[in-house]
Amino acid sequence: MTGPLAGILSTIDQLANFTETQQVAATVVIFVGVVAAAWAARYVRPKLRRRFPRHVGDVFLFAALAGILLVATVSLLVLWEQGTTTANALDQINNTAGQGVKVLVALVVLAGAYIVTGFVKKAIDRFTDGHETITQHQSEIVYRVSQLTVYVSAVAIILGMWDVNLSGLLVGAGFLGIVVGMAARQTLGALLAGFVLMFSRPFEIGDWVEVDDEEGIVTDISIVNTRIQTFAGEYVMIPNDIVSGTKIVNKSRKGRLRIEVEVGVDYEADVERAADLAEETMKELDEVLTVPTPKVVLKEFGDSAVTLVLRFWIDKPSARRQWRARTAVIESVKKTFDREGVKIPFPQRELTGREESGGFRLRGETDAPEATADGGVTADETADSDEVSEE
Repeated sequence: MTGPLAGILSTIDQLANFTETQQVAATVVIFVGVVAAAWAARYVRPKLRRRFPRHVGDVFLFAALAGILLVATVSLLVLWEQGTTTANALDQINNTAGQGVKVLVALVVLAGAYIVTGFVKKAIDRFTDGHETITQHQSEIVYRVSQLTVYVSAVAIILGMWDVNLSGLLVGAGFLGIVVGMAARQTLGALLAGFVLMFSRPFEIGDWVEVDDEEGIVTDISIVNTRIQTFAGEYVMIPNDIVSGTKIVNKSRKGRLRIEVEVGVDYEADVERAADLAEETMKELDEVLTVPTPKVVLKEFGDSAVTLVLRFWIDKPSARRQWRARTAVIESVKKTFDREGVKIPFPQRELTGREESGGFRLRGETDAPEATADGGVTADETADSDEVSEE
């Protein structure tokens, strides 16, 4: 029996000469040694992480524990007279040294992939710490995609090293991709749209948006859908492919929002004076920003009034702040116009009719019976009444 593995077995082959009592004692010692090594690893691990990168230290520690476990296993096999059988099996493996080297290289490649993913994680964390616009969810997605890419590359290297026909696997994967794509095209479309939203970032969690005729606050952005809480307390889940394919209005992005309120003034009123009064009134309100200054523009000639548009801004836009500011502007401008005599006309309708004796006549209404001197009715009317009664 030749080779390094056989040499290791011959070194500890003397354990096979132990008596039964010595075998039990040696087994206990080996077991205690393995447990002690595992406990020691718990204390050594923090020191390795301080001295080396996290994933590098973990690989070193794992290799040391694996070596200790291998030595303990071989010792137990020899101790209980199973060394010869095991040695013969290992000798067969040793005779095919090329296969052993491939296994070793495969393990090294996997360990390297594990270390690389650790460095990628640290790099992503350092990058996101300096960019507040990148959310934790987005950085996690980038890390998972990078991790998948590294491991797929490592597996491809290992398969190529074992002379596996990658072209056949690629053809099969391509066919499987077509089948899965046709069966789950909507889900895949939502996934791709999720990546597009992740990098384009049209909105963030907490923004006030309008998406696909839905308006509310964004509560969650996943890789598949976006969740919005409407102002009616409803939670709406919109697939990301719909979100990316429709118009998105983000009312929170700039940190301020312009609001417009229309009001009509009478044609006989001084329009310029009414506009000045409205501007001064809006400037005095706490709910309205002074910069940009509130403005009043003339919009159109209405049926009974000249339409003015009151434009003002609020900060930290939200639905509650919007309605508070709108209510305050309407109430204040209405009081100012009433105090200054500026009339706000409202639609009115006048009904006129032709003058007729006996007042207006409704459809189906007959002429009133002519009264006699004694307060009765004429003979013709009496006859008509009798005919009706007989019928």
